[in-house]
Amino acid sequence: MEISFHEEIESLKLGDGEEFRGEGILAVTKALLQAGVSYVGGYQGAPVSHLLDVMVQAGEYLDELGVHVEACTNEASAAAMLGASINYPARGAVTWKSIVGTNVASDALSYLSTAGVVGGAMIIAGEDYGEGASVALERTHAFAMKSSIWLLDPRPNLTTIVDTVEKGFELSEASNSPVMVELRIRACHLQGSFVARDNLAPAVSTRHRLDGPPLFNYERLAHPPATFRQEKLKAEVRMPAARKFIRDNTLNEVFAGSESDLGIICQGGLYNSLQRALRMLGLADDFGNCRLPVLALNVVYPLIPEEISGFCSGKRAVLILEEGMPEFIEQEIATLLRRAAEQPALRDLGQTHLHGKDMLIQSGEYTTEVIVRGLARFLGEHAVHLDTSSGMRWIESNDAARARAAELLGAPLPARPPTFCVGCPERPVFAAMKLVKREIGEMHVAADIGCHAFATFEPFSQGNSILGYGMSLASAAGVAPMMSNRSMAIMGDGGFWHNGLLSGVASNLLNGGDAVLLIMKNGYTSATGTQEVISSPSEGEKAIARENSAVHTDKTIENTLRGAGVKWLRTVYTYRVAAMVKTLREAFTTQEPGLKVIVAEAECQLERQRRMRPILAKLLKSGERVLRTRFGVDDDTCTGDHSCIRLSGCPSLTVKPSADPLKVDPVAHVDNACVGCGLCGEVAHAAILCPSFYRVDIVQNPGAWDRFIDRVRGKVIGWLQPV
Repeated sequence: MEISFHEEIESLKLGDGEEFRGEGILAVTKALLQAGVSYVGGYQGAPVSHLLDVMVQAGEYLDELGVHVEACTNEASAAAMLGASINYPARGAVTWKSIVGTNVASDALSYLSTAGVVGGAMIIAGEDYGEGASVALERTHAFAMKSSIWLLDPRPNLTTIVDTVEKGFELSEASNSPVMVELRIRACHLQGSFVARDNLAPAVSTRHRLDGPPLFNYERLAHPPATFRQEKLKAEVRMPAARKFIRDNTLNEVFAGSESDLGIICQGGLYNSLQRALRMLGLADDFGNCRLPVLALNVVYPLIPEEISGFCSGKRAVLILEEGMPEFIEQEIATLLRRAAEQPALRDLGQTHLHGKDMLIQSGEYTTEVIVRGLARFLGEHAVHLDTSSGMRWIESNDAARARAAELLGAPLPARPPTFCVGCPERPVFAAMKLVKREIGEMHVAADIGCHAFATFEPFSQGNSILGYGMSLASAAGVAPMMSNRSMAIMGDGGFWHNGLLSGVASNLLNGGDAVLLIMKNGYTSATGTQEVISSPSEGEKAIARENSAVHTDKTIENTLRGAGVKWLRTVYTYRVAAMVKTLREAFTTQEPGLKVIVAEAECQLERQRRMRPILAKLLKSGERVLRTRFGVDDDTCTGDHSCIRLSGCPSLTVKPSADPLKVDPVAHVDNACVGCGLCGEVAHAAILCPSFYRVDIVQNPGAWDRFIDRVRGKVIGWLQPV
C-alpha cells in the first residue's frame, strides 16, 4: 500500500476525554480498540476498506496493545478467524463488503453461529446498497436471520456508531452469539466527532498469551450430535438473552413527537435521511426535533416484541421505513402486533394501520426524495391536518428541473459509465482482444469482479457473465464445450488468489478443460484500494520497475500455475499490444489441448503514479535530471478516423477541432492527463492505423549533453524546413 494513513493512525491513539474527529469507518476502528479487541481480520471492499488498511499500517501501535491483525486472502478465511472466540474469552472483529463477502464467508459463519462464542465476535459489513452500489442489490438481513447472527444498524452519528460497536461486543458475550454491524456508505464516510475513551489492552492478546487450550468439550464443536442441542440453544437461550440485553441497555432509540397518535419505525441507518425528509416537509427542525414519534432500530434483528408493541400502542397508524426487499422487518412487526393484539390490554393494536412498502418504493435506495414522497402519501391518508406543502413544492421543483433539463438537451443525458484509469495496464489487453476478434470471430468471454470489469463498457463491450470474485473460469465451464471457438475467462491477480485458483484453475484441470484464461497481473487488489496480495512486488522489485519500466520479477502466480499442472503458459507485458495480439491468437488457434493461461503483466498505473510522484518531486527539488515521456498526435497527419479512440478508450485521448479548414472532422488529441504509457501509439501500430502518433521525451533539469543535443537537433530541423 502506497497510501499513507499516518494522520488516521494518530487519531486512534486518542485517550479519555479527547475529541475524535473523522469519518465513520475510522470511528469504528477506534471503537474496536476501545472495546479491547484481541484480533482483527478481513478482506477489503468498499465502503469498509479503510478499516483494515488503517489497522495494517498501524501495526507498530497495535503490537504495543497486543492486537493481532491479519489481512486475509478472502472473506471465508476472515470468518474462520472468529473461531478463536468459540473457546476463548478473546474479542475478535472481521470486516468485508456487504452481501458478496457474507456469501463467501457463509460456511464458516453458519458453523460459528451454531457453536456459539465465549468471547465477543463481530462482523463489520459494508452494506453496499443503492444507486452507488457496485454489487448485487441484496441485503445482509436474510443471512443474519437464517443463522441467528444479531444484526446492528446504527444511526449515522459517530457517538451512536461507537457506542453500538462497543455494546455489540457485550451483546455477543451476553448471548454467546456473533453479531454483525451493517454500515451503509453514508455512515462509513460520515464526518463528525465524539469524545474518545482510552484504548483497552485486550486480556487475551499477543502480549498476554493463553497457557493452553481448555479441556476438550465436544459441545463446542458444530458437529452432530452437538448441533441438535445447539439449535435449541439458539431459540431457547441465546435469543431471549439477546433480547434482554438489547432491552435493558436501550440499544434502540425512541424520539418523541407531538403527533403521538402516529409513528415511524425506521432502520437506524436510515434515520438521517428520514430527518432530512421531515425537515423538507416542515415537520422537523435542523436539530432533529420532529413532530412525529420515531423508533430508530439500531438493532434490526432480533426485534424486541415489547418495544414494538409499546411504541405502536395508542397509535392510529405507523409507517415502517425498510430499505430493500423482501420486507423482513415489516413482516415481523406485523406478526408481533397481531400476536400482541390477542392480549386484552393491547387489543387496540389490532386497529393500528401498518404501512411500509405500500407507501414507498418496493426496492432501491431510500433517498430523501423517496422518503418525502412516501411520507406525503402516509400523512395525506392519516394526518390531513398537517401542512406538508413545503415538501411537495420541493418535489415539484425537482421534477420541473429534470423536465427543463430534458427539454434543453433534447434528449436524456448520455451515460457516463466508470472506466479504466489513465494509463491503466489492463486497457491494452482489451484493445488486443478487439483486434484478435477481427481474425478469429466472436468468443464467449466470462468476466469477473475487479477493475477489468470496466471492459464491459464502451468502447470494449466485452463480457457475457459476471458470477463472483475469481469465478470467471468456473462460470465458463458449462458453456465452453458447446462453443465453436474456445471460451475465454478473465480475472485479476486479486481474484486469482481470492477464489480463482481453486474454483477455476483446479476445476478446469481436473475436468480436462480447453479454455483460455487471462490473468491481469497488476501487482495488487487494485479495485478495492491497491491492497497487497501474495504476488505483490517487493520494495526491491519496485525499484527495478522504476528503472526499466517492467512491473516486477515476482513469479508466484506462474510458479503456482505450473505446480498445479498448467502446461501452456505465457507471460506478456500488457503495453506491448502487438505481442499480446500474437499471444491471444496463438492461444485460440493452437492444437495443444488443455487450459491455456496468459499472464498479462504490468503494474497498476495508479499505484505506480502514487509511488513515482514524490520520487520525481524530490529529484526535481534537488536539481537532478528527470525524464518524462508524453505522447501526442500530429494534426497534419491525423485523418480524423478515430479508430485509435475506439480501440483504446483512454480518457486522455480525445478530439479537438482541426486547424486545417479542408478537414471537416475533428482530429485526435492527447490532453495533459497523459501519463506516457504509450498505449495510443501501440494500438495505432498494432492495428496498422496511421503514423500520426509521436513520442516526446521531456527533460527537466537538463545537463550539458541534453542542451548540446537540443541545439544540434534544432539546427538540423531548421535546415530541413522550407524557408
